Amino acid sequence: MPIHDLAVIGSGVGGSLIAALNKGKNTLLFEKDKNLGGCASTFKKFGHYYNTGATTLVGYEDGHILKKQFDIIGIKPNLIKSDVAIRVIQNNKVLDRVKDFEQFLDNINAIYPNKNNRSFWTKIKQIDERFWQLKKIYYAKYSLRKYIKTLSFITELFTAFTTDLFKSANSFIKETLGKIPQGYQDFIDAQLLITIQTTTKNISLLSLALGLSYPFHDVFYVNGGMGNLINDIVKDIEMKKKEEIQKIIKDTDAWIIQSNKNEYKTKQLVLNTSIYETSHLFDDINIKKYYDSFSFSDQSAFVIYLTLDTNQEYLEHYQFIYKNSLPNCISNSFFVSFSKKEDAILSKQNTTSVTISTHTKASVWKNLTKEKYEYQKNKMQSYIIDKFLEYFKGIKKENIIHCFSATSFTFKRYINRYNCGGKAIGFKNILELPSCNTPFQGLYNVGDSVFAGQGWPGVALGVDVLNKELNGIS
Repeated sequence: MPIHDLAVIGSGVGGSLIAALNKGKNTLLFEKDKNLGGCASTFKKFGHYYNTGATTLVGYEDGHILKKQFDIIGIKPNLIKSDVAIRVIQNNKVLDRVKDFEQFLDNINAIYPNKNNRSFWTKIKQIDERFWQLKKIYYAKYSLRKYIKTLSFITELFTAFTTDLFKSANSFIKETLGKIPQGYQDFIDAQLLITIQTTTKNISLLSLALGLSYPFHDVFYVNGGMGNLINDIVKDIEMKKKEEIQKIIKDTDAWIIQSNKNEYKTKQLVLNTSIYETSHLFDDINIKKYYDSFSFSDQSAFVIYLTLDTNQEYLEHYQFIYKNSLPNCISNSFFVSFSKKEDAILSKQNTTSVTISTHTKASVWKNLTKEKYEYQKNKMQSYIIDKFLEYFKGIKKENIIHCFSATSFTFKRYINRYNCGGKAIGFKNILELPSCNTPFQGLYNVGDSVFAGQGWPGVALGVDVLNKELNGIS
């Protein structure tokens, strides 16, 4: 059996980036589904294309890790810059998240006037800018050398942020803005749920700043769908599509990978799978215990897909925030992504592709009978569609050509994971979080359930750390 240098299981953002950065090796990439990208894939149904999840791409700008990685891989993505990162609709008022700071301040003051808004948002922006200037970002465990490198990164954090590093998000909000209206708090929490998959309740000021600041960067629409970008990233990589991994065995000098089609051998193995749903791949009791030690992150997504018969052009991204939580959700908001009319793939035949997503728990959908499952799914779908049509007066029910939805069980069927994202990083849990390396030689993790974070920039940071580990770069 030939031995590969590197095998990557899962073609999500993390898996695709790490495979492409190592295309000079004998690298092999596995994907269970026929579409590449996992949560960032694009799929075809009823003859039309849809993005699986939210479609913002952030971080493709000079000085940021994602642009650096794309340059190393040698791709120039087909992107369209968004003038408005997100249009937020809350209490019948509109607030545009734009890159221009002064314009954003005018927008936020019009909706939530506060004498300290400038101070608050300036600090948020400054912390974000300082973070992306750090040179020693690193988090790994299981050897003295790796702990020392991690400590060096933490020392750099201390130097850059001093006492701000120990502040909680809520304490900073209180000391800066004072007691804010519930609507303002809902606005902040809804923004954070998009970016770091949590609210202000248990996060640090640093996480708050990174989560709120992404519209201060260039935000892009990916022409042809997110899956089109993933295809470009891995175009030079040997690929095994529609091949599900069933078992991984630790051999003396390598890892044996058994799929539903064949058997493979590799020196280094990267798992771009959810850290919480990996244990079953191994028979080795110590490896199973390692993966079972991470408590399950129950957060997942509910997503609705629409094909619209409309000639009207909309902004790329909207967020709707309400006073009460949506049915079966942990959120009172949902996020809407429209395809652009000039997109020949997603908007073919003069239609518009729409992805609507919100946050739910994987456990909500467990242990339901088939009838109850369909009832709850249709209930959520109808509720959100009614809210959607309530705002977009130019869209009528008869303009909806196709409408269907996905739960955590749908994602498990197609991309092999129930949950979305990992746990927010804080000083209380940092040593409990998974890192890119493991206690087992040649076995690594990458993706949004592993350090560093959510979205393209966060996952790209984790990829950068892992790539240094794989190649012995100090």
